[in-house]
Amino acid sequence: MALKIIMVHNFYSSAIPSGENQVFLAEKKVLEENGFFVGTFLRHNNDIKKKPVLGALKSAVLAPWNFSAVRQLRKICQDNRVDLIHVHNTFPMLSPSVFYAVPKNVATVLTLHNYRIFCPAAIPMRAGKVCTLCIDQRTYLPSIFHGCYKKSRAATLPLAFSNALHDYIKTWHDKVDAFICLSDFQRELVIKAGLPAERVHVKPNFYPGNPTVVPWSERKPYVVFVGRLSSEKGVMTLIRAWKKWGSLAPELRIIGSGELRCELETMSAGLSVKFLGQLTVEQTQNEIGNSMLQILPSEWFETFGLVVIEAFAHGTPAAVSRIGALPSLVQHKNNGLIFEPADVDSLLNTVRSAWSDPALLQDLASNARQSFESHYTKEANLKMLVNIYDKAIQVAKSK
Repeated sequence: MALKIIMVHNFYSSAIPSGENQVFLAEKKVLEENGFFVGTFLRHNNDIKKKPVLGALKSAVLAPWNFSAVRQLRKICQDNRVDLIHVHNTFPMLSPSVFYAVPKNVATVLTLHNYRIFCPAAIPMRAGKVCTLCIDQRTYLPSIFHGCYKKSRAATLPLAFSNALHDYIKTWHDKVDAFICLSDFQRELVIKAGLPAERVHVKPNFYPGNPTVVPWSERKPYVVFVGRLSSEKGVMTLIRAWKKWGSLAPELRIIGSGELRCELETMSAGLSVKFLGQLTVEQTQNEIGNSMLQILPSEWFETFGLVVIEAFAHGTPAAVSRIGALPSLVQHKNNGLIFEPADVDSLLNTVRSAWSDPALLQDLASNARQSFESHYTKEANLKMLVNIYDKAIQVAKSK
């Protein structure tokens, strides 16, 4: 008999495309396609936008514990006799308290899309550099002192308190039967932060489609970047490299929006750089599929790098920085390129050298597609997910 699963997720604002939202929907769909009963318990950040001041205050109050959400999820569990609860995101409208709604005989799984349960900012980065003080010191005082969330101590305080509370009452040790990390790198970091190693599993994200690969001879000679235009994504370093490359640089198409857009456009004046803004999923895939290279110059610990797998699915090689999980996805001069993070010269020399070798780029493209077919299809991912579910159920039964 197929498992009965409730998937829990707080959707981020629809105005800002989210990889977490995409993964949630993709996993829900593949489970349903394979005969699993999938119910949902959802919240949407769009509701906060309707009343921004009241919504922000409400989210701050509910960050540590949401009594209403606990009651509602408990009723769903009782009414449906579910086997497993899979939580993707509880921030900001649900809170980790939802795990206390789950009956003892029901298994629980938490996907760690980011580092929020250890880092109030979710992104372990401060002042443009990687920062793991809260993880290393096992305290959230540094995050409060530096105002890591939204550069505000007041905004950071409820998140730090929530993390401290759930550490103290052992939510992660007592209430979660399996954690899903997206890479070996992330797994090692969260175990260092205190999660029980035997319950931390690795399952990469996947690309749900199987797109037709545009023949290499029909590709257009441009490079594409897809992501938020924010400091941790390394877009400033990318533009500086293009500026140094000068008039011989290929066209760089930048897809996405964010707080740095105006500054980046000013920096790019006179360069072969096009800002396409926020595109639809279909338009973005078309840009990736027709390009000859995708660049992800991140300067923080990406938990995965879904856009890299999207590129692989389209037979497009990826150039990534040597940080976090990215080097585990890309093998240098096999299915892509690797350069040093926040290093203009390393990025420039690596990409420029490959761009001057068309035969190498074509080989990288072929191997990129092979990587997708071997590791990142929905069929391969479903097997890994069900295996983790089985392990979580075993843990729940042992309790």
